[in-house]
Amino acid sequence: MALVTTKNMFDKAFLGKYAIGAFNINNMEIIQAVTRGAAAKNSAVILQVSRSALKYAGPKYLIAMVEAAVEETGIDLALHLDHGPDIETAKLCVENGFTSVMFDGSHFDYEENVAKTKEVVDYAHSKGVVVEAELGKLAGVEDEVSVSAANATYTDPDQALDFVSRTGVDSLAIAIGTSHGAYKFKGEAKLDFDRLEKITGKLEAAGFKNYPIVLHGASSVDAEAVAICNQYGGKIDGASGIPAEMLRKASALAVCKINMDTDIRLAMTAAIRKHFGEKPSSFDPRGYLGDARDFIQKLVEAKITDVLGSQDSMK
Repeated sequence: MALVTTKNMFDKAFLGKYAIGAFNINNMEIIQAVTRGAAAKNSAVILQVSRSALKYAGPKYLIAMVEAAVEETGIDLALHLDHGPDIETAKLCVENGFTSVMFDGSHFDYEENVAKTKEVVDYAHSKGVVVEAELGKLAGVEDEVSVSAANATYTDPDQALDFVSRTGVDSLAIAIGTSHGAYKFKGEAKLDFDRLEKITGKLEAAGFKNYPIVLHGASSVDAEAVAICNQYGGKIDGASGIPAEMLRKASALAVCKINMDTDIRLAMTAAIRKHFGEKPSSFDPRGYLGDARDFIQKLVEAKITDVLGSQDSMK
């Protein structure tokens, strides 16, 4: 198999009423864990890189490790820029072999978002790379993206149709109640599925058949990882995420890509904290990073089966 764009992945996901997992990567162990987990479930997967991860690991290191993962696992992988802030970052990723880029212009006013997104789309399409954009603002904090609850806004269905029509963007991240970070809800979790159906209905009626919708900030914030963190000296109180049943429902309603970053971070932290808590004399990185890799792989396999429904999507 190969490093591919998301187009065929999303076509199959839409028709199969499942979603492809998009997991944020920062180092070798996370890449190995995610891709080996996907291979164990025979699932396509998206590896995504934030601007902070680009600075941390460097695009050439990342692409080399991802290419090694393709060769090792034999599954289809897409390498995606997450929350690209400008066309320069998008160009950097395209030039280094990324197959998909996101331009996040959600913090601009609407017309500027349209114009800047169209610029990225025109460039990326000329290089055979697909583009994701965002409309609406998710609350929460992730890397260099920070939006207060007061400034969060849901995606307007009419505006979504206009945006897709004018930009030619390949997939659209929308705001229906998800949020970045480990503290997504105060009280009961709720997603605006009526809004999601209105958006997809308007796109379908206008001729955008099987148009892929993306959910950012969709980690479940797994209770096991949080409990382990807290048991071994962490202080992650009151963390809450998106219930799995809500994400499965979203997958049946045109959501083809679900982003999960916080869950990966929590799993890695939990495994490393547990390792040092149980083995205080340990100082071999292969020991604690190996434990983290194993725990993340277990998490990814569970997400594919219980949340995304993408197992056997490589058939």
